[in-house]
Order: sequence, then C-alpha cells, then structure tokens
Amino acid sequence: MPKNDKVSRREFLERSALAASEAALASSRSAQAAAGTIPHRTLGRTGASVSILAMGCGSRFLMYREDQASAVLEKALALGINYFDTAMDYGDGESETRVGRVMATRRKDVFLATKVPGRARTRDAALKEVEASLKRLQTDHVDLLHLHSLLKDDDLAKIEAPDGALKALYELRDQKVARAIGITSHTDGTVMRAAIEHNDLDCVQMAMNPARALRFEEQALPAAKKKNLGVILMKVTAQEKLLGAGGAPAEALLRYAWSLPVSTVVCGMPKLEFLEANVASARVFTPMSPADMDGLRIQLAGKQVALERFFADHRDAMA
Repeated sequence: MPKNDKVSRREFLERSALAASEAALASSRSAQAAAGTIPHRTLGRTGASVSILAMGCGSRFLMYREDQASAVLEKALALGINYFDTAMDYGDGESETRVGRVMATRRKDVFLATKVPGRARTRDAALKEVEASLKRLQTDHVDLLHLHSLLKDDDLAKIEAPDGALKALYELRDQKVARAIGITSHTDGTVMRAAIEHNDLDCVQMAMNPARALRFEEQALPAAKKKNLGVILMKVTAQEKLLGAGGAPAEALLRYAWSLPVSTVVCGMPKLEFLEANVASARVFTPMSPADMDGLRIQLAGKQVALERFFADHRDAMA
C-alpha cells in the first residue's frame, strides 16, 4: 500500500476515534440532562427556592393554542420548572386566565409571579387590577407582585408618589396577598437603580444580555445585590434579536445569563422543543468563565444600539 494511503487511513482512524469520543460525550451529556434536575437558587431576601429557568407566560406562551396551554404548563412542571411569570398585560388577561386553570390544582407547586399593568400607577388603580388578576389566576395570593415595565424618571415619580402604586404593593405585602413585591423594567438601568435604592423592594426583574444594552448589568444589578434583592433576568435573547446570523446560540446566551449573580431567568418558549432544550441546558449548566463572558459581550456589542431602540418602546403584550 502506498505511504500516502497509510497516512490517510491513520488519519481516518484518528478522526473516527475522535468523532466516536465526541458522540459518547454528547450522549453522556444528554443522559445527564435527561436524568438530572434543574438547579435551584435562593430568590434573594425572600428565601424562596426557585428553578434557574422560569416559564415565561408572555407573548411566546400565547403562541400556543388555548387548548394546548394547560398541557404546556404541566410539562414545564414535570420537567422541573417551578417559577411561572405572567401579567395582566399579556393578552389582556389571557395569560393569567390560562395560568389560572393550572393554578386551580397546582398552586402549591408553583412560585407564581404576576404584574400590575403600567396604566395603574396609583394606589387605587393598582388594588383594582390585583383583585381582577387574583380572580383570573384562581388564587387568593401570589408569591411575587411586580409593578410592570418601569420607564423613565417621570414614571418612577408616579409610582413613588404618596398615592402611587407602590403604596398598594406595600399594603398587599403586609396583608400577605403578595409574599414579595418588585418592579420590572427593560427601559433604563439607571432609573431602575434609583428605584432599588429609594424603595423597600424584595425583587427586581430586568433585561440583561451580553449586548449590555440599557445599563442594567452595570447600574441596577450591583444595587440589587447590595440590598440582597431577588434578581430575575429577562430578554436573554432580546426577543430572538440576538439569535441567528451575527448573534449567538440560545445555549450560550442562557449560560451567560446564569453566570451572572441572578436567581432565575424568564424565557418565553413557544414550542415544546424550545422548552425541552432550555431545560436540558439548565440541567448541565456550568458557569461561563469571565474571559468567555467578555468574548460574548465583544461579539454582540454591535447589537447594542439597535436593542436600545427596540426596547425603548417595547411592550410584550400580545402574541
């Protein structure tokens, strides 16, 4: 046999062995993911133990047909997700109604978070909205009640006014209608930092991803950790704008998110295969190195301006 053929055969065998090794490793990881459980973290000062992957029940959840919704939520529970994130704004109450059908029998199995809509920035308006939300959710309490979608300084002033919506949240927490209270935002990390520093919150939900738009990671996250607030991350893929060409895989974006000092990551998962894939990623999560996190930030830096433009007027209300 010619020498070149021998080399070719040796290379072939080496490559075959490498491929077999990689396949075995992938199979091992798949088996680990299938047999494993989703890690839990403590949600800051609340003391609650929550899965690091949370079921987002916003526009992506509303992509499921109504007759599929309960089975999807039951599937999430079976896979180990115990945190459900909903809001009145999602489908004008449709998301809460869908979640409520499952809460009727599974309430004790779920850490349930909902949100007071942005139109209700006074105490009385907020109380009225919460009453309606509880009816849709078929429960007498929620584990976490947020004020939805903090905007700029003038919006924070409305919330903090003597008759502002924060007063309602304090009352509801005292009455144990809400176990914990918080604020969400994907608009301005500096305003969120002020909200954290000025008020007696338990949790915050913020938009963070490697593109580092809107300064949540630099401004609001350190303020939240200083007060031991539970930090919930959202928009990990920026409504899919960080996926595909010029972006990064969902697995890398999730791993980046879980490598931050946050408790859980809310994901909208409009297909069961997305739900299963994200659960598998959670089960085998290992922290990303600081160097790899920096590399992903550099890779996606060009997306920052476009994301800031998008989230300035974004409302995750309907499918």
